[in-house]
Amino acid sequence: MTPLAIGIDLGTSGARAVAMMPDHEIVAEGSSALTDHGANARDPNIWWSAVETALEHVLTAVDRSAVRAIAVDGTSGTLLPVDADGTPLARPLMYSDKVEDEGLLARIAPVIARDSGAHGATSGLAKALVFQGVPGVAKVLHQADWIAGRLSGRFDTTDENNALKTGYDPVAARWPEWIAATGLRPELLPRVVAPGTPVGTIAPTMAQRFGLARNVAIVAGTTDGCASFIATGASEPGDGVTVLGSTLTLKLLCDQPVFAPEFGIYSHRINGLWLAGGASNTGGRVLAQYFTGAEIARLSDEIGHEDETGLDYYPLLGPGERFPVMDPALQPRLEPRPASDAAFLKGMLEGIAAIEKRGYDRLADLGAPALRSVRSVGGGAGNVAWTAIRQRRLGVPFLPAHSEQAAAGAARLALKGLEHSREPA
Repeated sequence: MTPLAIGIDLGTSGARAVAMMPDHEIVAEGSSALTDHGANARDPNIWWSAVETALEHVLTAVDRSAVRAIAVDGTSGTLLPVDADGTPLARPLMYSDKVEDEGLLARIAPVIARDSGAHGATSGLAKALVFQGVPGVAKVLHQADWIAGRLSGRFDTTDENNALKTGYDPVAARWPEWIAATGLRPELLPRVVAPGTPVGTIAPTMAQRFGLARNVAIVAGTTDGCASFIATGASEPGDGVTVLGSTLTLKLLCDQPVFAPEFGIYSHRINGLWLAGGASNTGGRVLAQYFTGAEIARLSDEIGHEDETGLDYYPLLGPGERFPVMDPALQPRLEPRPASDAAFLKGMLEGIAAIEKRGYDRLADLGAPALRSVRSVGGGAGNVAWTAIRQRRLGVPFLPAHSEQAAAGAARLALKGLEHSREPA
């Protein structure tokens, strides 16, 4: 019987699950919106209900006895306090929530290491400090930790990627000593393992609930962003993934960590390598300011692929850029506007492609390897004209992304855990 691994992604709007073969073929998918289970998307019970439903959809489409491993990814920076039994004790603080205690933030800022991902009001560290005052708190967990804990029955483990914004040092592979200087009680932090590490087997009650074997491995997952990268199939230093969404996000696999807080760049450890990246303020939101989706599709068909417009645009909605340059006062540059809408659109696409090239060059300047290939995801990835412009600018092979689903990345980690559990002691 061919073994199956299941990846579960808990995102901002719902849960998705996939079943994957060892060759990375997805054989079943399931999803469930949070709103199908209640109005409060911050309620962990609603998270769990959505996960249950998505998982059940997948399991009805496969041989349950073939399932060997499960891994979970969740939104980065979403935390909740739990008691010794894993029961949530307060409303979670979500990835985008800010800690409003200015005194706390000012007190810990000088203590946090410069290269740490724990800076800022939305950091996991700031949220953990808030939660340590909750009566009865035994652990402060990340969203993915808690879902995995529901499956395994243990609520004491996280992965290196989710732990990054809570202050974990991925280079030293430990919680750093300065954590205690912030006032956070170290015993509230979960133990940390590498993504893809088996952390236990499924709890007997969950095995019975889902009709699964008692030896199904629960494997350490990751954040939703890292899972989405893993899903593409990028696996070698120099492999890049460009996200052409509302903003332009670049991710690059490296053989050494890259940290540049001034650009919002830090590194996740993934499969023995490092994932660095940056996000620009340019992207699809700027295009949408001038054209509808239908207009972009029509005008893109009119764009010639070979010639350049000569326009030197820097498309932004308003002043300010964060990567590949950090300049809060950088002004948008979208003049002169040609009479042809097609030429105007092409100039913007060229401008975004130039920022993409500059972004990968910036990562290389900071110590990352030179770009060797690109996989493209997001709404703009299917635009043929834009792809041609980008290929000309970047000058590297464009490879197909195996998947854009974060759940597929979690499933790949589950497969890795399955391989790890078979290695001889």
